[in-house]
Amino acid sequence: MTTLSPLRERVDAPHRLELPIHPDIVVWRPLTATDAPALGRLHAAADAVDHPDWVTPEAELRDRLSRSYVDLEHDSIAGISRTGDIVAYGLNLVDQKPSTLVRVILNGAIDPAVRGRGLGRQLLQWQRGRGQQQLAASDLALPGWILSWQPAHNESAVALARLLGFRPVRYSDTLTRDLTKPITPHEPDPAIRIVPWTPSLSAATLDAHRAAFRDHWGSQPTGEETWSGLLDGPFIRHDLTFLAVPVDDPENVVGYAVTSVFEHDFESQGYTSSYLDLLGTRSAWRGRGIASALLSRVLTATKTAGLERVVLDVDSENPTGAVGLYVAQGFEPNDDRQVALLLNY
Repeated sequence: MTTLSPLRERVDAPHRLELPIHPDIVVWRPLTATDAPALGRLHAAADAVDHPDWVTPEAELRDRLSRSYVDLEHDSIAGISRTGDIVAYGLNLVDQKPSTLVRVILNGAIDPAVRGRGLGRQLLQWQRGRGQQQLAASDLALPGWILSWQPAHNESAVALARLLGFRPVRYSDTLTRDLTKPITPHEPDPAIRIVPWTPSLSAATLDAHRAAFRDHWGSQPTGEETWSGLLDGPFIRHDLTFLAVPVDDPENVVGYAVTSVFEHDFESQGYTSSYLDLLGTRSAWRGRGIASALLSRVLTATKTAGLERVVLDVDSENPTGAVGLYVAQGFEPNDDRQVALLLNY
């Protein structure tokens, strides 16, 4: 087994970052917490090209910009056009509690009206350099990742990332379940009960989520602030969220299904739906039908709520057999595939 030195000693990061120079941009500046509406307008244009079935909601952007651990002054950049609009931005996010790796995730968007003029390359170069600085600031002797997710069909974005040293390493597929088709009920082991979401079990559910995803590719422990942003956010549907608890220990969450509804996507999708954010089972409790039971409850509850489909995203190489589970319960892939582009140290 190779022993790594601290990232501070391994990552060759630029001493300072120069701001890009581009004819479509009159000024570059950091993002601020008040930029969510402008980013919402930018994403409405960009998402319509990159993934027409869904758009990044302003509320999600507002939450991202307001998180206490996000350093907007140093970890973000926004390009302002002559009209005063944000037409390009980048935001680098670092996991709060790295355990097996230090990971920088690149977020951003570019208005389609200014694409094809070299702006994407300049933005990605800045984000890569800032990501290297973020890794080089760590004393942890762990692998370091700079990670960007892109639509797999966006060949120019993938080619650009590869040109700058990133390599495609993983894919995520979107699956949908048509609820007009029959739903087969599933029950777990008799020692386990499926119960509705209970706020008092939020901390226990977060603990179960951290444990369940410990063996997933690139996963790092979810922080309390991020967890609260999801479970207390504007899109969560607690009536479509379920927990698995042992009969003899009902305060211990061993499995969970967390579901949201994004009504603003219904028109572009062409159907109404719920979105399965998370489905997980503690490793010691797998093989007892928990995931199947949770999933069938989500399907039934979503249909009862009058919605037409359930949508989810899944790692195509998920180690727990999740893809097989979803297919067995009637999920089918659509054309939306994301590719993970990685620069690692």
